[in-house]
Amino acid sequence: MNLSNKQKQYLKGEAHHLKPLVMIGANGLTEGVMAEIENALTYHELIKIKVSAEDRETKKLICEAIIRESGATQIQLIGSILTLFKPSKEQKINLPKA
Repeated sequence: MNLSNKQKQYLKGEAHHLKPLVMIGANGLTEGVMAEIENALTYHELIKIKVSAEDRETKKLICEAIIRESGATQIQLIGSILTLFKPSKEQKINLPKA
């Protein structure tokens, strides 16, 4: 999904007060964690994920895998917090016009 800069800025503002719903720790990205991310995206549309990894490269690979597997759009990555958006069938978030 391609979002305009205006839409991304809007979503960043909406995500500002959110707490991470999913946390990825020592076990890394497992099928169970991926299923939880899918459920959270379906229910909330806009979520934050905390990725705890030893080094920057590992964190980047985990984030890329999450985005690829979930089909969500990355809104931002700050430190260890990844923000994703994926519209559900029953749209909960009304995006501004591009």
